[in-house]
Amino acid sequence: MATVNSVLGPIDTKDLGFTLMHEHILVGFAGVSQVYPELLGDDPLGRAVNKLKQAKEGGVDTIVDATTTDLGRDINFIAEASRISGVNIIAVSGWWTDIPRFFQGFMPGMGVSAEQLTDVFVREIEEGISGTGIKAGILKAASDYGGVTPQAEPILRAVGRAHLKTGVPIMLHSYSPGHVGWQQLDILRQEGVNPKRVKLDHSNDTTDIEYLTQLMEQGCYLGLDRYPGRVVSSRARTNTMKALIDAGYADRLCPSHDSSALPFLSPDWRRAEEERRQYNPHGFLYIKNTVFAQLREMGVSEEVISGLCVNGPSNFFEGV
Repeated sequence: MATVNSVLGPIDTKDLGFTLMHEHILVGFAGVSQVYPELLGDDPLGRAVNKLKQAKEGGVDTIVDATTTDLGRDINFIAEASRISGVNIIAVSGWWTDIPRFFQGFMPGMGVSAEQLTDVFVREIEEGISGTGIKAGILKAASDYGGVTPQAEPILRAVGRAHLKTGVPIMLHSYSPGHVGWQQLDILRQEGVNPKRVKLDHSNDTTDIEYLTQLMEQGCYLGLDRYPGRVVSSRARTNTMKALIDAGYADRLCPSHDSSALPFLSPDWRRAEEERRQYNPHGFLYIKNTVFAQLREMGVSEEVISGLCVNGPSNFFEGV
């Protein structure tokens, strides 16, 4: 067993329970909850806690909040939501802003080096975030349809170096339709990172089983998230999961939703929440309520289903 930094302190991997490995409590832009709280609508903490309590009552024990600081991470908000709801929350360190349609050229303009970023990420893991003493438990970098761009590479290398200094594993926003995972893994290998400490997220944005199987043969974990799904349907995503289960990889799969307890900034947050309810009335329980039912229809055993969202996350944090 091993321990993981949660926002309320270290927890043993055996106590993670049913874990959603890529979600968000709130997401926006850096500082939004402190500087422009009115943009989050009425009582954002209460609304987020209600969503988390529903998840807890439905059997969700732990959530990895994949919100980096540039996406609006508010570590005090997250910790309070965890304390009130009873859901373990693991916060992330790292940076997301490689995505080409957002902040293009931002990092080079700042002149920030991989060495500087490494020091920042290590501090958030070993000392705490923003002077709070609340420590990150996972690292994150991102590359999208542009591949590993010049903006992304120093962030990715810094995440790899911070991992080697701290032992904290890595989650990657990856553009699976473009097989970008290969580029990301290659750079992390150059930094000395073992692929088994890496989770490639949004992997079920493709139905290319050959690509996904080849990644798993390298030892990495796959985040099968973005449920219910748009471009790739929920059923197609579950077909992909079933194929990977049949190939023997159930214990290295991490199903999740990439959803948020609060809707992304909207001029009308009430309408945004109603639209979200229509899109996914199950919230953080969609996998339990819908995906598992799909897997049962496909003939997956209850033993395997009960291990999904349990074995993969614990194995990932333990470095198995």
